[in-house]
Amino acid sequence: MVDYTGPSRVLIAPMMDWTDRHCRYLMRLLSPSAFLYTEMVTAAAIHHGDADRFLRFNDEEHPLALQLGGSNPDWMASATAKANEYGYDEININVGCPSDKVQSGQFGACLMATPDVVADCYQAMVCETDIPVTVKTRIGIDDQDSREFLTAFVERLVSAGCRKFVVHARIAMLEGLSPKDNRTIPPLNYERVYRLKRDFPDPEIIINGGLVDFAQVDEVLQHVDGAMIGRQAYQQPYFLAELEHHFNPDWTLPDRADIVAQMLPYVESVLAGGESLGRVTRHMLGLYAGQPGARAWRRYLSQHSYLDGAGSEVLSGALAAMPVAAEEDSQPDDRYR
Repeated sequence: MVDYTGPSRVLIAPMMDWTDRHCRYLMRLLSPSAFLYTEMVTAAAIHHGDADRFLRFNDEEHPLALQLGGSNPDWMASATAKANEYGYDEININVGCPSDKVQSGQFGACLMATPDVVADCYQAMVCETDIPVTVKTRIGIDDQDSREFLTAFVERLVSAGCRKFVVHARIAMLEGLSPKDNRTIPPLNYERVYRLKRDFPDPEIIINGGLVDFAQVDEVLQHVDGAMIGRQAYQQPYFLAELEHHFNPDWTLPDRADIVAQMLPYVESVLAGGESLGRVTRHMLGLYAGQPGARAWRRYLSQHSYLDGAGSEVLSGALAAMPVAAEEDSQPDDRYR
């Protein structure tokens, strides 16, 4: 079994529109030690807007990293200074997102072509905080698909002082592929990330991309310092609990219904704060993925969470609506298989 040494070994990817604070609260219940990341927040939004709207989180979420998107060193430094007051455990620079919107703002994966800009942002940011500033990147972009290109990029950031890199083991095709296709179509190249770790033994190298089972996680941890889980952690969140137990057998694997029960006080606090039930339950749809009754669970939450006055009783109703013997759910749910 792979040696498990804490939160730096298993990380949960920043996922736009998914890993908000409600999602992260659920994920923390499922995995006490995984390192969580916020969805990407632009430095401009924090610099010019309501910082608290973007930066507040639940204390239970630690360890937690804020992911920032931007290419203006002054704005990145300003956002870092504001984030520093909130007590994050890490601030991560997004050099991996391939969306058109991000490219038009001159940040995300297109920044791989301008490592000096990323280095300038990094150096401006570290002047505003004592917590680690890290980089999440791809292995290449467009026709820049080589070990030499990735090595040169990382070397520039190492020389600036960066000591942790999260590497999505696919290139980003900035022309011709949608952000969704960029998550699946470019082939994975784990070996290039392994080689990067051999070339740079001192910085932490975390691998991301396509990790969906224990065997894969065990394998990559033989070569790099950590494994970042993406869509699998969201679409089948109970996988996080199983992964936690896999690496830490002394931790008691919770029942899914126990997780629902633990969410009830949190749901009540969210409702008391004026937010709707659906803001929380949308992240819980996959909790029973692969289990008999999963369809009934999803359907009930989807149909009842957005009704006027919907409260935490909807979760109890969803559990009650899972007749395991019903013909519809007589076979394991395969929605996310």
